[in-house]
Amino acid sequence: MKKFQLKEFPQPEIIKLKYPVLLCHGYGGISMLIKPSPIHDPCMRLRSYGVEAFAPNIVPYSTIQVRAEQWAERIVQLQQQYGYEKMNVVAHSMGGLDMRAAITRLGMDGSVASLTTISTPHHGTSLADIVLTAPELLKDKLNELMNWLGENILPGSRSDAAAAVEQLTPQYVENEFNPETPDQESVAYFSVSAAVGKGTEHPLNPIYRLQNQLIYQREGENDAFVTAKSGIWGEHLGTKPISHLEQIDIQVSKERKPLVEEMWKDIVINLREKGL
Repeated sequence: MKKFQLKEFPQPEIIKLKYPVLLCHGYGGISMLIKPSPIHDPCMRLRSYGVEAFAPNIVPYSTIQVRAEQWAERIVQLQQQYGYEKMNVVAHSMGGLDMRAAITRLGMDGSVASLTTISTPHHGTSLADIVLTAPELLKDKLNELMNWLGENILPGSRSDAAAAVEQLTPQYVENEFNPETPDQESVAYFSVSAAVGKGTEHPLNPIYRLQNQLIYQREGENDAFVTAKSGIWGEHLGTKPISHLEQIDIQVSKERKPLVEEMWKDIVINLREKGL
């Protein structure tokens, strides 16, 4: 009979934050064909907690500078529409690099209270190096396809898939991006990293097993795209046993749903505890 017992308050708890939350997606646009935005599901989950959350779209395949400019535009749009002074930003994967650039280079530090990154390649990813070693003909065809996709699902955007991959290499991020993009004192920085598959006891979709192993050989434990070490920036909130796509609620089994839900809830609880 225990499963029939009623809770006194069965609805999700309300998590009150000082500032609203902007969710920034990473590189890639395939999920945009089946969802309103790549991080739409986590966004709606945050709204169920009473969080004012938004998950807009920007160009899926382009350079950090172009993407940073579009995120800055989205923030300004939300500020004008709702009168927000500042926003908490939670960014997945490449979205974290975009937002670090927007904060430091585009003067968005006055509009961003905090940046929490999820599996962002803050020190690059060897997966980008692996992709760049592919035969030229194959790279050219893939670049054409991704640029066509990006420019058609988000008309008016400037896609450059190849240039974006080059900016995700460890050499570029460590030697160029990081030195030119220092943190801003007025912004609180947090990060969540992840590791599954090779070197861990945590499951991984077999489709990503090869790249997971290749990254492991070069850099160590990873989520099939970014290593746990590369995902650390600012105050580290932990390494989660969740793959890169699972983190944004894509290809998540029923058994692993609670892990993803807990990760997102913990992120906004941290913001509440920090008075943000």
